[in-house]
Amino acid sequence: MRRNNGVASIVSVFLCTGCFVQYADALFPFLGERRLLLKLGLSFFLFGLINNVLYVVILSAALDLVPPSTPKGIIAFCNIAPALIAKVGWPYLLKGQIRYARRVVGCCLLSVLGMLVVALHESLFSRLMGIALASFSSGLGELTFLQLSTTYSPPSVGGHSVGYFASGTGAAGLVGAFLWWEVRGLGVRTGVGLSAVLPFVVPLVYFFVLPRPGVFLHPISQSYTAIPSDEATIDAEVETSPLYGAEESSLGGAEDSNDVSINPKVAVSLSAADKWRLVRPMLVKYMLPLCKSTFEYTINQGVAPTLLYPVPSRERYALLSKIIHSVRDYYPLWQLVYQTTVFLSRSSISFGIRPLPARLLPAPAVVQLLVLLILMFESAVGLFPEDREGRSITLVFLLISLEGICGGLAYVNVFYRINQEKPDSATTHNLERTKQELEFKIGSIGFADSSGILLASLLAVPTEMELCKAQVARGKLLCKGL
Repeated sequence: MRRNNGVASIVSVFLCTGCFVQYADALFPFLGERRLLLKLGLSFFLFGLINNVLYVVILSAALDLVPPSTPKGIIAFCNIAPALIAKVGWPYLLKGQIRYARRVVGCCLLSVLGMLVVALHESLFSRLMGIALASFSSGLGELTFLQLSTTYSPPSVGGHSVGYFASGTGAAGLVGAFLWWEVRGLGVRTGVGLSAVLPFVVPLVYFFVLPRPGVFLHPISQSYTAIPSDEATIDAEVETSPLYGAEESSLGGAEDSNDVSINPKVAVSLSAADKWRLVRPMLVKYMLPLCKSTFEYTINQGVAPTLLYPVPSRERYALLSKIIHSVRDYYPLWQLVYQTTVFLSRSSISFGIRPLPARLLPAPAVVQLLVLLILMFESAVGLFPEDREGRSITLVFLLISLEGICGGLAYVNVFYRINQEKPDSATTHNLERTKQELEFKIGSIGFADSSGILLASLLAVPTEMELCKAQVARGKLLCKGL
């Protein structure tokens, strides 16, 4: 039964997306002018979902991918370090126009290859190489789709794209964990092998569903109401730029031409000095808020595994006893709470909720630091008596929910704000240069988030060990029994 359910889960995801791709135009004709915006939002949602879902599948399958004697942290490292390399290498080292079609196809093939290597080889080295390939593809894919969002104008449409992409990345946590739960009974070879078909969704959506930027330069986009913002004048100011008055070329093939440049015969590329000029103002404003991932993932990987309590008795805790059946159930519960709240908060802009003011972008990181310190104290010392585990569980539930909300809000709001930034008035005479600057700016900050995750993966192991020692010292031995 488990085998049939697992195959059905993977196949249903792929077939449902295929049906959407095939019948997208027929599904929404009654929506009139909003049909294209709906297709745009769903396209970017699927980009975020599929691009990140394999990352979650790999982490969920970590126990099955390496021998028992191998530290599981090596999976987390190989799952994030190559993505960090992609986010640093592509925007900072490569020059000129972005060939979106080539990138999309390349990322798809690289993801499929990586998952097949993991599925078909049993040696540790081969599996780690496959994970690294899939990770590199995921990092490059995230960079690509965020940059793609800057090609849509007016800015309200670009923000629409970012909001739905962030929502898709949040949903990947829930979908990926559920998929591996369903297919894990098939074993690594079949379960991971089936997951390798998912990346093909991305080029299908890109070529057959995604509306091209040029269609939003016509009056159809004027019926779209922008999300309320404390910087409401952005749209009016940016839409007066020549960049948004020119016809965009098709992403499917004409993207390789220089149609949007004032002088198509002159190649345009940003120098290292140009890139540093663009990055410098964003270091504190955008990159530091994204470094919150250090606190976030230290909680998830280093503190949460030690937040263990006795199994609630049915007499005292009727509800909790239905959820927690053994001590091993606590960690999956904390991960479920975290992934759910991340999804909801990353979807905030696509839900129509007002974005955070730019001055409040650092606030989620500050809150997460406080959550980290409180949870570490709760793990090491305990805030409530040992016989009041219900209070402790409730506190941890609320704090991890707050952690997930802050993490999702930081991610979607940082990328939304940078997507909405006005072009540099000194370069608006050259439309191709302006386009490349917008693409570089949103692509250049992604490494801050990945760097924070990588640092957290290094901090998590000693953090977990020290917290467990502190628990043992006060007579709480639950962490030793896992």
